[in-house]
Amino acid sequence: MQMKLKITVAAAIAAAAGVALAQDMVVKIGHVAPMSGGQAHYGKDNENGVRMAIEDLNAQKVKIGGKTIKFEIAAEDDAADPKQGTAVAQKLCDAKVAGIVGHLNSGTTIPASKIYNDCGIPHITGAATNPNLTKPGYKTTYRIIANDNALGAGLAFYAADTMKLKRIAVIDDRTAYGQGVAEVFSKIAKTKGIEIVDQQFTTDKATDFMAILTAIKSKKPDGVFYGGMDAQAGAMLRQMDQLGMSSVKFFGGDGICTTEIIKIASGAKSLDGVVCAEGGSSIAKMPGGTAWKAKYDAKYPGQFQIYSPYTYDATFVLVDAMKRADSVDPKVYTPKLMETSYKGVTATIAFEPTGEMKNPSMTLSTYKDGKKIALN
Repeated sequence: MQMKLKITVAAAIAAAAGVALAQDMVVKIGHVAPMSGGQAHYGKDNENGVRMAIEDLNAQKVKIGGKTIKFEIAAEDDAADPKQGTAVAQKLCDAKVAGIVGHLNSGTTIPASKIYNDCGIPHITGAATNPNLTKPGYKTTYRIIANDNALGAGLAFYAADTMKLKRIAVIDDRTAYGQGVAEVFSKIAKTKGIEIVDQQFTTDKATDFMAILTAIKSKKPDGVFYGGMDAQAGAMLRQMDQLGMSSVKFFGGDGICTTEIIKIASGAKSLDGVVCAEGGSSIAKMPGGTAWKAKYDAKYPGQFQIYSPYTYDATFVLVDAMKRADSVDPKVYTPKLMETSYKGVTATIAFEPTGEMKNPSMTLSTYKDGKKIALN
């Protein structure tokens, strides 16, 4: 009799465990960024934001459709290359992930957005800023950061109104991001009475800018605008020092507005003349920024760059839409994204009909004594 009772209890426990297991569901959220090459530090930071969000969501034991959801990341490397970006986008579509956070670069995000639209999976970027991303009107494309129209214009206004500059040379790396933000800056700067004294081009893989900078120096600019990323900008700052251009102001968008540029510039005096713009508020002014950053630094010491608070929020925004739709099926929950009003770490997030964020803020920063400092 005692043996029979033990077997019955054991069977009941096993059955209960089976029911609990049946009520759990694994839901994968994709993330894409450059995890190799010269921009890997951005990619790692972005991925950290998603991983941190997934850990926090799993701690909440989120229930959707009557089941406890276990979120997992499906992380991919696009190496900042458009072809690789579309390949991994298709891979995530084939894997039937529930949603995607990414990509980082406009040059990879724009072509990938069509693939996500065609397979019906929403993606949210907290980093790609080219305005062309949302122009096709895909109902699967969302951005939770200010675009280049805001960044380029903000820098042009600051150069003209605050710094009273008159002669600026423009360089871009020919990527969708670099070229886009440089064009916006040039257009607005001209309307403010600034003369664009030279326009030069490079690539996002270049390391030697001496010929470009020498040509620019001959035009006697009081400022240089660079549309591109920090690896090239840091090298330019070192080479500007070598050419005696340390007093020339240096402008750029969020691509150069990192902590990594401090290391890359290697003590260049020109770093003190940098003014850069990024979408969103500074960490100190974000609603949950200070506490979130402390948690991030404890988990990923020395890895913070710029976009991880946005990828963190983007992950929560996807899941918020799933919860409101009571479904993890992209076909069911995607329409709920347009109704988002989510109080995140970075801001209260809501979307325009285009998928752009409503009322995005922008922060200008500079560098002093080897530290990044917000100007507004």
